[in-house]
Amino acid sequence: MLQMNDDMRRCVAICTECHQTCLSEASRHCLEAGGRHVEPAHLRLMLACAEMCQTSARFMLLGVDLHRHTCGVCADVCEACAVKCAEVGDMDHCVEVCRRCAEHCRSMAA
Repeated sequence: MLQMNDDMRRCVAICTECHQTCLSEASRHCLEAGGRHVEPAHLRLMLACAEMCQTSARFMLLGVDLHRHTCGVCADVCEACAVKCAEVGDMDHCVEVCRRCAEHCRSMAA
């Protein structure tokens, strides 16, 4: 079983924060803002990001080496979500959290 170190604990924490942020922003901010915020591709990406972050956190908590794969995918999804949220605009918090999560997940995938 893989031991949790400080880097992994931080990655679990940011994945959890990103999961919560994407769900909250999609269901509260985006639905209320309308327009580009509720375009199907944007909402789907935010929900996919939330799910991938939750999955990556769970894999690390399970203590299996396969977390490297989920973290690699999570980094890609988070980066795509950050780019899309920046394009849509008025989503600075989501962009910042997704970028931080992508950075942490990339280091865990290495």
